[in-house]
Amino acid sequence: MKRYTIEGEIDLVKVAIERLKAFEDFALQMNPGGYYVAYSGGKDSDTIRILCELAGVKHELWHNLTTVDAPETVRYVYSVVPKENINKPELSMWKLIVKKRTPPTRLRRYCCKELKENSGRNRFVVTGVRRAESYQRSDRESLEIVTNSKKNRVIFTGDNDENRRMIENCRTKGTRTLNLIIEWDDNDVWEFLNYYGCKSNPLYQCGYKRIGCIGCPMANRAMEKEFADYPAYKASYIRSFDRMLKKRVEDGLPTTWNSGEEVFDWWISDKAAEIDLDGQLDFWDFEDYDPKLG
Repeated sequence: MKRYTIEGEIDLVKVAIERLKAFEDFALQMNPGGYYVAYSGGKDSDTIRILCELAGVKHELWHNLTTVDAPETVRYVYSVVPKENINKPELSMWKLIVKKRTPPTRLRRYCCKELKENSGRNRFVVTGVRRAESYQRSDRESLEIVTNSKKNRVIFTGDNDENRRMIENCRTKGTRTLNLIIEWDDNDVWEFLNYYGCKSNPLYQCGYKRIGCIGCPMANRAMEKEFADYPAYKASYIRSFDRMLKKRVEDGLPTTWNSGEEVFDWWISDKAAEIDLDGQLDFWDFEDYDPKLG
């Protein structure tokens, strides 16, 4: 697979393999298991999995159960990732909604932090993050170091020997992240998977463009198809919203919703992307917020 740039021809697969080989020693220093490959069950995860195999580097596949993945995704993940490398959350999404006392929204995605982002600490993590996926990821780089505070993130924009020495000399505790296919687009990913005979998650053959949590607020209109295909998840969200409203009342927080169904209808509408929730409360600045409760 070749990419033509102003600097000349680039072999994307070769670049990815060189990246993996360049930092393998450091990954082994951090943990004898080598690279921590964050595997979600989607096409990008399959791509980085195969690249690690091609590079011959030591690595482990790890997956975080979210409790709101499609059954097809869960079965596919279990067919790829060792059972002992599948992390189960302390709280399910249904209990998390009640604890946070608000639905997850595009502006308040506590679910990602709680269900996905607490693993791989102090490891050298390999991800399938790509700039082409979203505007939010357009400024990501191939190699990143995140210490205890995100403000201390160190970003290396290239993969040359100087940057390798910099990361090897960095003794700061934290997670090293290698966004292995950061420059790839969708066509690059599918061309690679087709070449190596990987059919990937069966949901792609069912018309899904993305694989992730059912009800993810970042999915926009895809939520309608998800809940049509998985009505049991819709019912579970509504029950959780009912319990959430009860919790809000118990804690003396304002609400104009009368039922979990009303919350659900608002949640899947365009209004859920707004900060001012029309008589509810501004989730970014409200006096009754108790940090101990979330």
